[in-house]
Amino acid sequence: MLGLFWFWFGSVLSVSGFDVLSCRNSSVTLNVVLLEDENSPWSLKFVKDAVEMAVEEENEKNQAESLDFQIKVLFSGFNTTHYRRRGCGSSTCEAVEILKSLHNISELGCMMLGPSCTYATFQLVDQEVGLTLTIPIISAGSFGLSCDYKDKLTRLLPPARKISEFFVHFWNVSFTNLKPMWKTAYIYKKLDNTEECFWYINALEAPSALFASNISREMLRSQGDLEDKMKAQDRHSNIFVLFCDPHNPVSDHVSIFPSSFEHMRDVLVVTIHSFRNYSSHTSWKTNTTALNDYVVAYHDAVVLFGDMMRQNLKVMKQQPFSGIIEQPFRNMSFEGMGGHYELDASGDRDLNLSVVYTTGSYKYKTLFVFSTSLNVTWVNHTDPDLVWDGSQLPRDKRAHGMEAQNIIMIVLGISVVMATAIAFILYRQNRRVRFDQKKWSHINPSLITLLDDKERNHISLTIDEEKKGDNSVLIHKGRYDKKPVILKELRNTDGNFSEDQRIELNALLHIDYYNLTKFYGTAKFDCGVFGVFEFCERGSLRYVLNDKISYPDESFMDLEFKISVMYDIAKGMSYLHSSNVGVHGRLKSTNCVVDNRMVVKITDFGCNTILTPGKDLWTAPEHMRVQGISQKGDVYSFAIISQEIILRKNPFHTCCCSDMAEKLYLVQYPRGPNVFRPDLSFESVGETEAELFVLIKSCWEEDPEKRPDFKRIEGALGKIFSNLHNQANASYMDNLIRRLQMYSRNLEHLVEERTALYKAERDRADQLNFMLLPGPVVRSLKETGCVEPELYDEVTIYFSDIVCFTTLCHHSTPMEVVDMLNDIYKNFDSILDHHDVYKVETIGDAYMVASGLPRRNGNRHAVDICLMALDILKFMGTYQLRHLPGIPLWIRIGIHSGPCAAGVVGNKMPRYCLFGDTVNTASRMESTGLPLRIHVSESTIKILQRTDCQFECEHRGETYLKGKGKEMTYWLTGVTGQKYNLPTPPTAENFQRLQQDLAERIVSTLDKRGNERRKTLSTRQRRTQRHSSDGQPEYLHLNDPTTYL
Repeated sequence: MLGLFWFWFGSVLSVSGFDVLSCRNSSVTLNVVLLEDENSPWSLKFVKDAVEMAVEEENEKNQAESLDFQIKVLFSGFNTTHYRRRGCGSSTCEAVEILKSLHNISELGCMMLGPSCTYATFQLVDQEVGLTLTIPIISAGSFGLSCDYKDKLTRLLPPARKISEFFVHFWNVSFTNLKPMWKTAYIYKKLDNTEECFWYINALEAPSALFASNISREMLRSQGDLEDKMKAQDRHSNIFVLFCDPHNPVSDHVSIFPSSFEHMRDVLVVTIHSFRNYSSHTSWKTNTTALNDYVVAYHDAVVLFGDMMRQNLKVMKQQPFSGIIEQPFRNMSFEGMGGHYELDASGDRDLNLSVVYTTGSYKYKTLFVFSTSLNVTWVNHTDPDLVWDGSQLPRDKRAHGMEAQNIIMIVLGISVVMATAIAFILYRQNRRVRFDQKKWSHINPSLITLLDDKERNHISLTIDEEKKGDNSVLIHKGRYDKKPVILKELRNTDGNFSEDQRIELNALLHIDYYNLTKFYGTAKFDCGVFGVFEFCERGSLRYVLNDKISYPDESFMDLEFKISVMYDIAKGMSYLHSSNVGVHGRLKSTNCVVDNRMVVKITDFGCNTILTPGKDLWTAPEHMRVQGISQKGDVYSFAIISQEIILRKNPFHTCCCSDMAEKLYLVQYPRGPNVFRPDLSFESVGETEAELFVLIKSCWEEDPEKRPDFKRIEGALGKIFSNLHNQANASYMDNLIRRLQMYSRNLEHLVEERTALYKAERDRADQLNFMLLPGPVVRSLKETGCVEPELYDEVTIYFSDIVCFTTLCHHSTPMEVVDMLNDIYKNFDSILDHHDVYKVETIGDAYMVASGLPRRNGNRHAVDICLMALDILKFMGTYQLRHLPGIPLWIRIGIHSGPCAAGVVGNKMPRYCLFGDTVNTASRMESTGLPLRIHVSESTIKILQRTDCQFECEHRGETYLKGKGKEMTYWLTGVTGQKYNLPTPPTAENFQRLQQDLAERIVSTLDKRGNERRKTLSTRQRRTQRHSSDGQPEYLHLNDPTTYL
């Protein structure tokens, strides 16, 4: 089917020669068919003004010479931005389709300008696979070898064939004591090249082409390969050929600046003689776009066509002829803005190439000149100051003993876009500027006034990998040059920066933009090196998004405001990408900060030579797989931030996954065609939000090339914002009044919410204080700030401890001991809630409670303590150890009543402490008691007898208490009329047997649990015994087990 189409279409267009008369009477004279995108220097939007201006000038000339001819131009563009492969790579059929449509409407014209892409042009001019056209094509481009020697094609810029012919001739020519013949070369081919450089390299790479057929060449495809071959002792050649790098303008530097650099001594630059009649700063009257060689060439193509038509029309007036011309643009010359044009028999431009070197005094001088029309090379001067041995070019093969520096770096400096040339490791500024960039000095710390501000915020204080967990940290604020600044620690350096780091820091100093925080420099303190940045009062964007009370969605963070926040970020990143910094590399919501005017600014940019990029939720998938940074990676980070702004949820929010590590894995290793991205649903959203969502989704595309740049993002957001609320018809004041009204309506609701939060927080603080200190003490501290110590005439104090606690600890792990005490004391605490008592403290297994203080309660203190003791003893009758089931757990309880002093001790962790003989006696009552018994003193019994409660007691008799002598004591057994299921206390004989057998019972219980490895004190002792060789008895190896807790 495609072959039939070519035959029909080609036969329709196939007419012999160029018809001047037919062209004069045509409704359309010129058709301009070019790629229409944002980046190509030959884009239709750049060329259009130049062509229109040239047409206007040519029509004025025709009118002045009374010629009945006016050039009429028609512009047709094709766009490949929606293709997977953009630019010239997808232009193969686009121009053919445009010509078909023009033919169908009879507007084909008599001449065509463009395309510049080789792929597109080849389909139009090749007679075997393309169209057989009668209309001539003038192209600024179409450099490839496939477009050579085409009858209807004229190329106004140097094609790849001319460059290839130079290299072949230059390799084969020799000059005595200056240049030997060469037969080998390395060709360095980068992955990303401009259109002209791609085809120039292709002419040297193609195996069947002229260069590869005559020269033994090897291709190098990465910088690593290039460096390895330059260092290799057995390298294939000493000649390295490098091609275009659009970021290093060497050929313009050669023509503009007479001085060179030391590192250029080993480099030969191949460039074009100065031929332009314009400068890179020249602009059209109707267009602010700077000129380039493509734009000027299409302007001159109109001049060439107009001049050809005028000459033939004037000849026809004097001597009539058929007006048919076979080859109108061959073997001719003319003048244009692009200089002097010489067209050969194939319609290709001829010119002179210069081979430039750097002298010992670092000046550029021309060594050789090559004429593409004559195919001849001649020496410009015979006594050059070359760096190589004998001041002559070395051989291409490495001879025995040849030093490593005998390498020639030949850089092709022929660029068809002004200010776009090529080089290898070159600089844009002269040596003085480069020297200044390498200097760096810290800010004197005495010039920075540190502010003691205890404010906290979610903001990165170290320009480093983000801390795990809560990154709410203390802000280091200061004042420098009367401006508020924030100090951010540079953890990966000691302040002695390398040369590359100093150059980067100097570039940061020159960044000054509304949506970027200002970098003032670095300061070296005793505690480290800090970067000094502009401080934004409202904190990070992440903090603002989390604070839904201060910044509510309904009245403040509405869709209009969210779009403006995204627009601020896009503007800042657009400026950053066009600056010398070039890329951020760590863009996230924590380093987007908000100033007091609610303007979002980007911080933490640059410092890429100091810091290594990390992996987090904002990192692009290609940089998770291969560590690095790029502008397209920043676009991906912007998309993740945009989703945070729109939804006001955590970064990379998804309903199906909440684990950060799992999210990172799914992004890095996608499953199937559907990649893992945050939730962004189009359901129930308006037209504006849907348009915004489409933009965000395009920014997190898996293929980086499909992501838009920040210039396009900025333009898209500006369009969305202008369409919101009919902004085209609404004034600025209308929008301002509307927002003020929304804010005032929300203010009262905001105050109520803040008040409720304050009260809830106050109640939580009070509740915590009441758990640590008695209520009256807390109130006194809040009201007066202090608590006076107080003497109480009569209180009752309770003590208890666990029987054989040392043995239990000996056979338990520390965590088992902690769990055991926590279980027991939590149950004790719940019992205390039902009685008018105050828990004083716990020390190990000792539990101390008091009643009658700090609030006096008459005689109830003894009653409440005794009832509480009965409840605790009842609980212990049912309690089982979780890690030692079946092992009995007994406690001893002692109670005593008497006078006591109490007060708060200390400022740090204040404690409400009791003092007096009553405390000591209560402790003695516990220590002299028996398991599962409540040991009560006579003073407590007397107080109980004064109350209405009928407690049941057993007379124990006189008991010796240390420091007191013999005292009459009792056992508390219950309350008359109430049944307590108290555990049966052991007899003295049973208690003694338990003390002897408890350890064996515990070991037996543990053996039943299996052979799990438990780090208890007993296992450590057994390990010590096995390794001991002193033969001492077992009991001499025992230590106090309490020292291990």
